[in-house]
Order: sequence, then structure tokens, then C-alpha cells
Amino acid sequence: MQEAHTLPYRIEYSPEAEDHLRRLTIQDQRLVLDTVDIRLSHQPTHETKNRKPMRPNPVAPWELRMGELRVYYDVQVKPEPLVRILAVGIKQRDQVLIGKEVIKL
Repeated sequence: MQEAHTLPYRIEYSPEAEDHLRRLTIQDQRLVLDTVDIRLSHQPTHETKNRKPMRPNPVAPWELRMGELRVYYDVQVKPEPLVRILAVGIKQRDQVLIGKEVIKL
């Protein structure tokens, strides 16, 4: 799916995602912030090996993978290009630890 515009997407973290980030190590926080800026500011809905749409779930429609780390996000094009980071978690076998919650996705 090609996106029609070339403007970079603004990245916005929900208060919940900011809380999830604070629970990570400083090294993991940097990895998430840098990877999100690089991989989601342009073509965030272009499916890749590490970025994919998810099956319907209560968390988010898109997932970005970085090793065991997961970033869950939504995308809007109008009124402005925006990627909203909804959750940040750590994958553990068939579940994800998001904040203090274990979620099976």
C-alpha cells in the first residue's frame, strides 16, 4: 500500500506509552525512541519484516518489533500525518508485558 503524501509523520506518545517507556531500562528507552523516529516518521503503514498490521485486538492496529521490544501504534493521515504510540511492551513467549499488565495478543 503506497502512501500518497511525502510529509514526515509527527510522532506522539500517549500518556500510557510514556509510562510504559519509563519502566524500561535507559538503553531500551533509547532504542525504542530512536527506532520509532527512524522507522515510523515515513511510511508507517508500509509493511516490513519488523512492522506489520495486527489482527483485531484491544491494544493497537500496528506493531513495530525490535528484538523482544514491541511498540503498538495507530496512524492518521488527516488533518495531519500522525503516528500515535499507544503502548510499549516486552514480548515473552506468546504474551507481552505492557506496563504491569500481561497481555496475550
